[in-house]
Amino acid sequence: MATRDGGTAQAWEALGGAGGLAERVGYRGGSGLESPLPVRELARAAVGVCGLAAAELAAVRAGGTALDAAPVVVDEGAVATAFVSERHLRVEDRAPVAFAPLSGFWRAADGWVRTHANYPHHEAALVRALGVAASPEAVREALARRSAVEAQELVYAEGGLAVAVAQEYGEPQPLVEWVRRPDPGRGRVLGPGEPGEPPATGVRVLDLTRVIAGPVATRTLGLLGADVLRIDPPGLPEADDAYADTGFGKRSALLDLARADDRAVLEGLLAEADVVVSGYRPGALARYGLGSEELLERWPGLVVAELCAWGWRGPWAGRRGFDSLVQAGYGIAARCAGAEGEPGVLPAQALDHGTGYLVAAGVLRALADGGGCALRFSLAGTASWLVRDVPRAGAEVSKPGPGYDPEPWLREGNSGYGKLRYAASPFGDWLRGPSRWGTDPAAWLRR
Repeated sequence: MATRDGGTAQAWEALGGAGGLAERVGYRGGSGLESPLPVRELARAAVGVCGLAAAELAAVRAGGTALDAAPVVVDEGAVATAFVSERHLRVEDRAPVAFAPLSGFWRAADGWVRTHANYPHHEAALVRALGVAASPEAVREALARRSAVEAQELVYAEGGLAVAVAQEYGEPQPLVEWVRRPDPGRGRVLGPGEPGEPPATGVRVLDLTRVIAGPVATRTLGLLGADVLRIDPPGLPEADDAYADTGFGKRSALLDLARADDRAVLEGLLAEADVVVSGYRPGALARYGLGSEELLERWPGLVVAELCAWGWRGPWAGRRGFDSLVQAGYGIAARCAGAEGEPGVLPAQALDHGTGYLVAAGVLRALADGGGCALRFSLAGTASWLVRDVPRAGAEVSKPGPGYDPEPWLREGNSGYGKLRYAASPFGDWLRGPSRWGTDPAAWLRR
């Protein structure tokens, strides 16, 4: 089975994969991700290279090499469903609220501003910066009196989230950045896999991520066999619906790193971990000794994958961000504008989900190459790939089906939040639903 899918080849090369292996990924079925930009092609390529990296790791753990990786077939209907998993979620038959009333596009005096106020502390910062009541009418009036950049900087200075809608694409960013290449001499030695076991069985993943991109990566690693333990600070609660969607394949515990006893627990977890995935702003974890360089200095066998919103260099590197804000600030929202000029959005939070699968693929590839390495991703890097490099697929690669229907990939099951309807992974289904956020022991499962 051969494919000439350009996006798959680009992503596989960026991940350091062996040349020619990308041709072992094939696609079938139709997709629901139509867009002025090649979102469908980005989505399937991100999932495709993740599947190929899983096949590579399975081959290596079976005693072979990367060239023994089995072919991978990806169903584009499953990909499209998974890329909007948060929209398909139902918690006890209730649909979650996707965006809060103060999140969205607003007219400024000279353009548009995108705000993100889903979390209470971000909403409080937004209205504090504008000096208004927490109502859409008050926010609309306050933003209309300011330029888009003025509003952006005013809100950011108060700890809120607002981005001026850019009319041109942002500066190019790398899709993957290798801070340190895999070093088999330093990496943890993974035992041989048992026949029929998922390829990441026995791998311990410390999950220091939030919201969508990082949690998508770690729920995917959990599905592929890893023991994933998410750690959050107790003073920064997660939205229940967000965790109900992304908490599959992992457990969740709380640790306060300002407390000596909790810090000692984290040190013990790190000493036995194989992988650390972090999703905070550049520098945010380094002050706790949890940046990639600090981690690899103390535990040189780790695989460390870091992701952020705006990239790892430049004036915006340290800023907070979400998929919707990067779409606005990177020029994607303007590219997707409607006939009346109002900014638009991609058919999915494709920067989040796409980056998540790329992170999982990077971790799997690094494990297959021997570990002892660090690599970085960003939503802006995925955006740069989308707007500049991902080629449209030719008809010979995958023909659209008669119509996209997500139903074949929707499942029901129990969880710590009650009965869930949810989207399965393109690689299958999890054995159980998520527990409640922050309620699991901060300890690894027994191997």
